[in-house]
Amino acid sequence: MPVSEVVKEGLAFGEGPRWHDGRLWFSDMHAHEVVAFRPSDATLDTVVEVPGAPSGLGWDTAGRLLVVSMDDRRLLRLDGGALSEVADLSGYTPHPINDMVVSASGTAYIGSFGFDLHGGGELTTAVVLAVDTTTGEHRIAADEMRFPNGMVITPDGSTLIVGESFGMCLTAFTIGADGSLSDRREFAALTGGVGPDGICLDAEGCVWVASPGTHEFVRVREGGEIVERISSDDRPAIACMLGDDDRCTLYMLTSKGLDPEKAKTLRTGRLEKARVEVPGAGRP
Repeated sequence: MPVSEVVKEGLAFGEGPRWHDGRLWFSDMHAHEVVAFRPSDATLDTVVEVPGAPSGLGWDTAGRLLVVSMDDRRLLRLDGGALSEVADLSGYTPHPINDMVVSASGTAYIGSFGFDLHGGGELTTAVVLAVDTTTGEHRIAADEMRFPNGMVITPDGSTLIVGESFGMCLTAFTIGADGSLSDRREFAALTGGVGPDGICLDAEGCVWVASPGTHEFVRVREGGEIVERISSDDRPAIACMLGDDDRCTLYMLTSKGLDPEKAKTLRTGRLEKARVEVPGAGRP
């Protein structure tokens, strides 16, 4: 099995890693900033500060960075060094919105909490929202989701796979020409306490799943078979992304500080990596 090594320490809480333009971009969520890691010299640069706490990242059809602002429930765009609003999504939920994947045609799919996670609220189902990143138009794409979290789109653009953190499963949808979602089905039931946070897709159609509760990253085939595991030892596994020029480095974000306020102070977040055999594919 692959063995991980620590690349960077001292993060507050890393989330939403994306491989783009030779760098690994991710949200240091509880530090309220988007950062980018350059493997060639191990440099970590601050891209932009996001007061509302950044989560999911992507790029629009013009190549501009898109950022989910969790707490004020907005989709933002970085253009000319400043953030502007693409869509105000606060009318759908009083609780934070979360991870995101952006299709090749510019539809952003964004998950949501559905309840007060950090305040100990009662678990309820939530929605996946779809935003046209060109016009800003938005709608509910899927409902009755059990904490929709990490998301990927297959290379042919036909299928969205969503990790349901409290459903302990990966759920698939067919993506229509208009960006609508249909034919909801189970991609993989996850067993042994594995619950998905961030996910990424590889060229064999397997999904790498960050499982905070079991402190590991697992590679899952459609149907639910776990074929590889990478332990994160005593640290919750938060999110992952396949990167580098050959897309065969699995970058992994881990953290002990799940509470937002403690995370800012404790700075237990890490960026780790491991070499794997099958390269990344699809989006993000």
